[in-house]
Amino acid sequence: MTDTGTKKDVSPALNGNNVSEEDNVGAPLGMCPGQKFQVSVLLMHLQAAPVSTDDVLLKPYLASWDELIKFMDTLGPMVGLISQEIKSKTSIIRELAQKEEDELKRQAQEMELMAEAERASNGALTGAYTSVRSMIKEELARGLVDFTKYTSSGCRTLLRLHRALLWLQLFLHSLAEKDSEAGRARSPSELCRDAYRITLAQHHTWWVRKAAELAFTAMPDRAFFYRLVCVDTQVEAATILNRVVRAIKKVYKRTQAALEEHSMLELP
Repeated sequence: MTDTGTKKDVSPALNGNNVSEEDNVGAPLGMCPGQKFQVSVLLMHLQAAPVSTDDVLLKPYLASWDELIKFMDTLGPMVGLISQEIKSKTSIIRELAQKEEDELKRQAQEMELMAEAERASNGALTGAYTSVRSMIKEELARGLVDFTKYTSSGCRTLLRLHRALLWLQLFLHSLAEKDSEAGRARSPSELCRDAYRITLAQHHTWWVRKAAELAFTAMPDRAFFYRLVCVDTQVEAATILNRVVRAIKKVYKRTQAALEEHSMLELP
């Protein structure tokens, strides 16, 4: 999908230490039988991603996207086209991380430092693509980020994922609300369209925007989303979706701060 423009995004548990008390509100989510997308798995990865006070681990971050792609794929073939574009971007960062990991292991073997090699296999020897901030620092040091033209850097790819994450955050937040218009609940199609218009649409060409909005018109009704997260009512759905939205916001806020600190919110 083609990105254009230079507008700035504006945002309206696996590892116990990373999960806040707020995230733990409510009973643990179980698996939803018969569903490829599992909201419990998504929440687990989102809660595992924040680390330290201001960073995001890339492995659970990308795993969160794996589940969000499954979510988008359930919304119809047209929305599935968007998810495939996002999937290609997660693959870019994974390939960069794998290349870095292989290089670290090769260096350890060449130096015949068995203890160091063991640390690498246990994750103690960390590479450039361990977290958002480590990736930014390393790619800047290597001169891999170009602020004037397109490159396939991890930082540029992360920015595109970051923008898409805001879109889904706003959409899920809207689904959780009892939003109404003229006495009727607004459809998921309308909510997704509105979230898109104030996020991703700001960076897409006219043709891409029209194709995306056409895709949203075929989106399922609210009952479909209830079944997707194994609930029967709007109140039950709101409880689950709000937990997911809080977890997304935490990841988004940290990523936004890291990109903004390095003037990367407008990478071409």
